[in-house]
Parts: sequence; structure tokens; C-alpha cells
Amino acid sequence: MSKVAVVYWTMSGNTETMANAVADGAAGADVYQVSDFSADKVADYDAFAFGCPAMGSEELDHDEFEPVWDECVKVFGNKPVALFGSYDWGTGEWMETWKDAAESAGVNVVDTVIANLDPDDEALAALKELGATLAK
Repeated sequence: MSKVAVVYWTMSGNTETMANAVADGAAGADVYQVSDFSADKVADYDAFAFGCPAMGSEELDHDEFEPVWDECVKVFGNKPVALFGSYDWGTGEWMETWKDAAESAGVNVVDTVIANLDPDDEALAALKELGATLAK
């Protein structure tokens, strides 16, 4: 069984709800607010789920989330990484942009899950499944 870290930033609580669903699926996962995680912890884990809501014009949070994410990208190696988050406006395009940028940087993105505002039952089930996949 893989050791999983679930790392997230939230503004309204939606992405925190999503993080907890991933952790439920990956029984025994460690859950971190992004301010409590750093690139030097990457070596302690086999797989990751990173969550951030869409901000501004469909982009990642620049102040807290993105600096930690950018440092972790440098040290993930080939470890599996899932991306998740919520959005309020637009179509969720920020997730495709994030995924494409991560893959271009060499991140092994295994899946993504998005939710419009509060995650519904379908999104929560997908997040739990995602956690279970990461924990295998």
C-alpha cells in the first residue's frame, strides 16, 4: 500500500471537502493544508493528491498554493500525482491548464477531478476512487 499525501488550499471550504474525500478513499493518507507542506516532505510519500480551487481568471492561487506546488514539481520524479479542485465560474478550464503545465514539467499526472462549487455525490465518489487508486 502506497503512502499518500493529500495537499490542498481552500477559500470557501469546497476544496477541503474534496481533500477529505480523497483521504477517505486512501485510508491512512496524511492531509495537509498547503501552508503545512513543503518540497522536503515529498520523499516521505509514494503518491500525492494536490487540490486548489480556480482563482481569478481560472488560475491557481498565487500567494500560498503555487509557490509550494512549484517547489514540489521539481522533486516529484515519477511518483503519481492527482489534481483536484472546485470552481465557481467558467468551465473548469484552469484544471486543463494546470494538468498540461504539470505534465510539461514532467509530473506524472494520473487523474484530475473538478467540482462546480460544492462537490456533488458524483464528484465525491470520483475523489474517493482517486484516493483508493493512489493508495494501491
